This record gives sequence, structure tokens and C-alpha cells, in this order.
Amino acid sequence: MSLNRPVTALAAAVAALAALTGAATVTTSGAEPGTGSLADAERRPVQRSTLVCPQPAPSDLAETTFTAFSPGAPGSGAAESGEEDAEGRAGLLPAVSTLDNGGSEKRPEDAKPLLALTQPGRPATHTADSIDIPALSGTATGALAPGWTVQQTTLVAVGGGRGLLGLQCSVPDTRFWFPGVSTAEKRHDYIHLTNPDEASATVDLKLYGPEGAIEAESGSGINVPAHSTVPVLLSALTPEPVQSATLHVAVRSGRVGAQLQAVDEKLGSDWLTPAAESPGQVVIPGLPGDATEVRLSAFTPGDSDVTFTVELAGPSGSFTPAGQETLHVKSGMTTSVDLRELTRGEPASLVLTPEEGDGKAPVVAAARVVRGGTDGSGDQDGGGDGENGDGEEAAGEREVAFIPSTGPVEWRATAAGNERKGSTLHLTAPQDGAKVKVTASAGSEGGTPAERTVTLKPGSTTAVDDLLPEDGEGRFALTVEPLSGGPVYVSRMLEREEDGIPMFTVQALSDDGGTVTVPPANQDLAVLGR
Repeated sequence: MSLNRPVTALAAAVAALAALTGAATVTTSGAEPGTGSLADAERRPVQRSTLVCPQPAPSDLAETTFTAFSPGAPGSGAAESGEEDAEGRAGLLPAVSTLDNGGSEKRPEDAKPLLALTQPGRPATHTADSIDIPALSGTATGALAPGWTVQQTTLVAVGGGRGLLGLQCSVPDTRFWFPGVSTAEKRHDYIHLTNPDEASATVDLKLYGPEGAIEAESGSGINVPAHSTVPVLLSALTPEPVQSATLHVAVRSGRVGAQLQAVDEKLGSDWLTPAAESPGQVVIPGLPGDATEVRLSAFTPGDSDVTFTVELAGPSGSFTPAGQETLHVKSGMTTSVDLRELTRGEPASLVLTPEEGDGKAPVVAAARVVRGGTDGSGDQDGGGDGENGDGEEAAGEREVAFIPSTGPVEWRATAAGNERKGSTLHLTAPQDGAKVKVTASAGSEGGTPAERTVTLKPGSTTAVDDLLPEDGEGRFALTVEPLSGGPVYVSRMLEREEDGIPMFTVQALSDDGGTVTVPPANQDLAVLGR
């Protein structure tokens, strides 16, 4: 009896672990234990997904809308049917701000979700004054876990931080790169660190400017208590203002969600999300066609410099912008360039291709994009505060957004929070042509999904702004699934005009991680006796 109980308990634990991770035990007649090959691996839907949302702009003049959505497991039909699945749960709980209490306050045990999702295929929304909303974290399980996404969109109509601010709530991790940050006098950049777990996390912040690493003791060993959020002003990490820099967030223990809010006194504000680290071609998708200014920032943490060929992928194909044929990125130093009159009235994507021999160094990049007014007075420092004649007036009619580099969509990507007007999906095929399926979900207040197959030309960017749910009301989600061809990069732009200001925000989409590769397994009961 004393020997049987541990063996039984171990077997139960193994079975539970397999169910939680989506793993399978496969028994093949006559097969030897451990003979499964990676070629036989399957894609299985995840069973649990965690997201973190930062605290919105704390203004009583701001309004924030959260839109939660899950397309369900690929091929399950859940997204099409919209049927409620009682076995799945998804909700966002409030975190505790550590601005004033030093992290001593705890989240109430009876805290209720600010936003709960009850069924795949149909979004759920929540809107409130931003001053009342803390940072949020939550988990989706069961049928709601695959592809669970939450869009956070804030409208600040007036004031120094005015603008349309948007982001996708992110998966907590241990390492993040933010190229394109600034500690200039007219920029106020805050990195928001949110811990969704039961144990505290320890985080190190490091800035890299045009001359290399910037030494600062205040960025080391930042404690982020359990279920708490800590905002850090980046200007506290630099002895002197730095116009363009790259922020590295490294988590020593635990994990956090990290998002950066950039406020420009002249250009408004938006969120800057982490950039994808690419060892080869770098893509920044979805520059709006009416951009009046684009500032590109790039950084490589590798040991060697990287030289890129710069191309712009537009609706008809790719071309090289005049005067900016190449970009040289020095190791450990932030490189920034201003690209003016770039998009020529058509949406496009920046494509950076490493020259021969430079293809293995990791690189991160981001673009600061300005719409409206004029392009200032030739200001080359990214301040956007031209002083020529009507420069001040023009600045008041301008709006800024940030687009980080992102990876290709391998299986599926979703953008929630779309409205019937002012929502545009940008699909980029930087190499070979491709075909993708785009699905507009049911609306949060009704309707039925609609879908379309889109063919992408090699080296092009295609805008989709007219795919809507049938008879749909409320906000909806757009889901992209590659069908064939080369890699596809995706972003989504939301826009609206407020008092003559062309407010907008762009989210670069990555694969939703709704499925994982599960290698085949065989029963080997001999491990229980080892």
C-alpha cells in the first residue's frame, strides 16, 4: 500500500499535466517508448492564456473602452457559431497601483472582473472614465483561451496627453525591447510594469542612446509586488535629455507585462508596445497614406553592426525611398532617421532587409508616425516643435502614433475593438505573394460574421477597410489566417477626427499563440519505477 499510493499519485499528476498543456499520450502497437518524431507533431489549442493591460491615461477627460474577444480553437466552429461554452472563462481583474502606497495594498479577494467574456466568436465590451480604471490582469481558460485578445482604446479629447491611444493587452514575459523612446524635454515616457502573479517580480531597466548604454543606478532591481503595477518615468534614468533611445526591460525573477506610454507636449500621446526581435528581415507594417512624418528607430543588441536595404511596400509593390536607400545600425547604439514625404498618399510598410553577411544579428525597430498639419520646420530631433511661422498652430492639429516591428502571422492573428467607421487592416507580403482569409466577427451587440479571401502581391501592402459583420452592431474583431504563399505581416489602424485633429492609433499584430506544437508521446510506464 505504501508503495502503490505514490505511484498512483504520480500517474494522476502526469495525466493532469497532459490535460493542462494539451499534450497527448499516444500508444502505437509495437512502438518503442520515445520513438515519436517532431515531424509527426500536432498543433493543439492552448488551455490557458494570461493577459496584462496597463492603467489608462489618468485623466477625468478621458474615456477608455475595453473589447475582449476569443475566436476559439482553430477549426472548432466556435467563432462562427458564437455558442456559449460553460467550460471556458475569461476575465480581467484590477491590479493595485503602487504609485502612492508603496505596494502595501493588496487586491481584494472578492474582486470582480471589470470585463468578462462568456463565449467565443462574439466580443464583450466595457467603457468607463479612465480616471476610475486601474491596470488589469486576467486569465482565459478552456474554449476561450485560444486566441484570447483584449483591445484597450482611450480617447483623450483635450490637454497635453490628448489623442487616441490604443494597444492590445499583452502576454507577460521576462524580456522586452522598446526602440523609439525618448527623454527629451517635451516627451514624458512612462514604462508600465504589471505583475499578474502571486509572487513579486524584480525588473531591471536599461536605456541605450545614440552613443551606447546610458548608465543609471535607479533602473536596477525594481520591485513589482504581486498583482500590482509600477509606472517608471524614463527621464529619471538619464542624467541628460536623450532625443531617441531604446529601452530594455529584463526581469530577474517572476514575469511582468510591459507597455510604454509616450506623451509629446506638441503631438499628443499613444502607447508604444514591445518590438519583435528579428534576426533577419525587419517589417514595420501599416504606415498610413497621409503620414506627414515618419521617424524610424532601430537597435541591435548583438556584437556586430548591421546594414539594411530600406524599402517601402505599397499597394502596387516595393520601392526604395529617395535619399534613404540604406540604414546602418551600430551595435549597442540607437540609430534614428527622419523619413519625410514617405508614403505619397498610399498606405505602406517599412521593410528592412539586411545586406549580404548581416542576416544573423538580432534587430528591433519602431516608427513614430505623425498625421495632420505640416511636417514642422525641419526639426531633425523628433521633438516635432517647429518654430517657423505657423509651426505652433500646425502642431496643434497633429497626432502621433507608434508602430513597432513585428513577426509574421504563422497561424492566426486577431484585432479586437473595430468600429464600422475608422478601422483599417493592413496586410503586407514583403517577399512572395500570399493568400489570407480575413473574418469579421459578430458585433458586440449582434450580427453574424463575414469573411473574405484576400490575395496579396509580392512586396505589397493591401488595406482592408470595408469588411463588416452582417447586420452587426457594436464593436467587432478582425481575424487573419494565412492560407498559402510567403510570410504575411499585419497591423490595424483605428482613426477618428476630433476638433480638426486626425487622431489615430496603430496596433502591429503578432501570431495569437492560440495553438502549440505538441510532439507525439508513447506510454512508458517504466518511468514510474525509476
